[in-house]
Amino acid sequence: MPQLLNLEPNLPQAQNKEPGASKFCPGCGHGMILKTLAFAIDDLNLHERTVFGCDIGCSLLAWNYMNVDSVQTHHGRTTPVIYGVTRARPDTVGIAYMGDGGGLAIGAQHLVNAAVRNEKMLAVMVNNTNYGMTGGQMAPTTLPGQVTETTPYGRDTEVTGKPAKGAEMVSAIADPENAFVERATVTNLRKLRTIFKKALTNVADGRGFSFVEVLSVCPLNWRTNNVNTWEKIEEMESYFEVKNFLSPQELEGVK
Repeated sequence: MPQLLNLEPNLPQAQNKEPGASKFCPGCGHGMILKTLAFAIDDLNLHERTVFGCDIGCSLLAWNYMNVDSVQTHHGRTTPVIYGVTRARPDTVGIAYMGDGGGLAIGAQHLVNAAVRNEKMLAVMVNNTNYGMTGGQMAPTTLPGQVTETTPYGRDTEVTGKPAKGAEMVSAIADPENAFVERATVTNLRKLRTIFKKALTNVADGRGFSFVEVLSVCPLNWRTNNVNTWEKIEEMESYFEVKNFLSPQELEGVK
């Protein structure tokens, strides 16, 4: 009888290796983003300094995903919880992980003030253009014409306004010399790893506020197959420009 070759999965140290730690829907982008973030923490050897906070929404399912000190907060309040930690313990590398609702709706005031004050923390905002956990309602980032549970005929921007652009908002008010702001996408995880390393380095070195918006996928609520999911993320990338907005010169050498 042939022997089965069992290969251990290539998991980062900063990721919880216990079975069942990932509770996300099949095809969800959160798992890809969190694993990439964990690899970046590994690369910089920041395990002992990191405190990870997650928001309500799909992002709350990350409460047990990371193998670092973690806290789950109220909806929209992850940012102030984390900068409270970093102010109490300035040596901490604080990460606030949230969805587009937690970042640009109920938590917008906290995100704005953290950027203005140049809080020494990293805010990661996952943009999948809908409120995924509660059934796929319209979010601040829902695209024009996009069908959701609360926009069955497509988002009408004459009624609801245009989609919010987080990276542009933060870069307009953040410290141009010390803040790091970039929009990334799950279609290029290798580049996302480098972006996370730059963002974390900016915080770990005590330089300033870091904000990374990641365009992500939600096949369940989008009701898309593999091909249509890829087309949808490409549509998002054409509306939300994927690029660096702010970056201190000291981060140019981070690869």
